[in-house]
Amino acid sequence: MRKEIFTEKGAPPAGVYSQGIAARGTTVYISGQGPLDPATGQIVDGGFQEQATRVFENLKILLEAAGTDWAHVTKVGVFLADLNDFAAMNEVYQTYLTKPYPARTTVGAQLPGILIEVDCISVLPE
Repeated sequence: MRKEIFTEKGAPPAGVYSQGIAARGTTVYISGQGPLDPATGQIVDGGFQEQATRVFENLKILLEAAGTDWAHVTKVGVFLADLNDFAAMNEVYQTYLTKPYPARTTVGAQLPGILIEVDCISVLPE
């Protein structure tokens, strides 16, 4: 069973995908989120720090819409346009996630005019 996670508070999908999917009622898969301002659909102004913060805020919005939060995230995928931003990403990451940290993959990627994209998997609270 799959249930779509959608909220008007989040950035709208830019393609043929859902903001998130709850599977079997216990697992939530959140699609990769870029640094889009949900109010305007535009990339936020600023550099890496501003983009990364917006990405994690966008994920937070979708996690809340699904009935979960960062404390229940089990896997995170981070895509960086420049791997030199790894340390800066970790600084932002640690303001949203705490120990025990979820499993994570971080890779360099060709991104469409953005510096960072992040997706995640979460379980629903009991």
